Amino acid sequence: MAAGALTSDWAPVFAAVPRSAFLPELIWPFDMAAGRSVAVCRRDDPAAWRGYADDADVPVVTQWDDGKHSGTEPGAVPTSSASMPSVVFRMLNELDLRSGHKVLEIGTATGWNAALMAHRAGPENVVTVEVDGAVAAAARAAAERSGVGIRVVHGDGAHGHAEGAPYDRVIATCGVRAVPYSWVTQTRPGGVIVVPWGTHFGNGDAVARLVVAPDGKSAAGRFTGPVEFMKLRAQRAPVLNHSAYVPGSVADGEESATMLTEQDVLGGQFDPQRFALGLQVPDCCHVVAEKRDGGRPVWFYGLGGDRSWACVWFQDGEAARVWQSGPRRLWDEVEAAHRWWVGQGRPGHSRFGLTVTAEEQRVWLDDPEAGPAGSWAV
Repeated sequence: MAAGALTSDWAPVFAAVPRSAFLPELIWPFDMAAGRSVAVCRRDDPAAWRGYADDADVPVVTQWDDGKHSGTEPGAVPTSSASMPSVVFRMLNELDLRSGHKVLEIGTATGWNAALMAHRAGPENVVTVEVDGAVAAAARAAAERSGVGIRVVHGDGAHGHAEGAPYDRVIATCGVRAVPYSWVTQTRPGGVIVVPWGTHFGNGDAVARLVVAPDGKSAAGRFTGPVEFMKLRAQRAPVLNHSAYVPGSVADGEESATMLTEQDVLGGQFDPQRFALGLQVPDCCHVVAEKRDGGRPVWFYGLGGDRSWACVWFQDGEAARVWQSGPRRLWDEVEAAHRWWVGQGRPGHSRFGLTVTAEEQRVWLDDPEAGPAGSWAV
């Protein structure tokens, strides 16, 4: 509440629906001090488990590697979780959920978010869709134990859930790279869609708050701020094979230098420049390596099938060195995108917006009617 994430109208819901009621025996909360997920078992350390479950504002991983993981050590990729409470309530505030609203949730996970919405809107008005059968079953069981009668549907949330349409509200608890148009058609005119959206440039997202047009054929609205979510399974980033791009040495690329610094390009985790760069450098992803001995390589890979790549080596106290190869000069595109972002006054997330139609999705800066220089089909 002090940070403004939890408002007074949601406080009774937070008190009535504890996150701990929806978490399994073994969890992997993110330890802020250690900078990594750690295993905590309720049977072995009930005080620590409850502290993470109900008191800590941290995300809690509940599944690794699409359920193929076993043991207590973290797996390779987290694939289901309970989000940070501050993020949960920030998105619920943006949803503007009222009593009696019919709401569709994409991504049930533990079921906690759906249970919170059921307390507000009425359990008969909440439908939540989960693509993973085991996760859906666990959420359904947790809801039944808690006495919350939400409807948990095992299915692909990319298709929405037409049986319950039209909805007053749709919320996604997974990141997308394209908003499925079915979410628009299944929401009533004037209804609200809240969804984390981003590009394949990186893992980061920004929350888009979209309002469906009076004719029901489009939805548009601004981004409200940065987040990072696990991605809709149908829209996960492609798996990259580095050696397919760089079979030899980085020195095989064309070498140059840049005056841009690591901070210029990367900023902090939730700074806006990487979001802006992803809009201006389409069909590209970047990978940030660990920093060693004052140096850090950042790789850029083209996703258009032509195997273009670039690598910039940021070294403390020195101009960065660049190598790039392929039909696209990806680093040149990144530099141009950064110049554009600076020239626009370094816009933050809230100056950007998104419009979704059956034909396309378009991101715009400042004005939804912006011309070609201020909007991008994505």
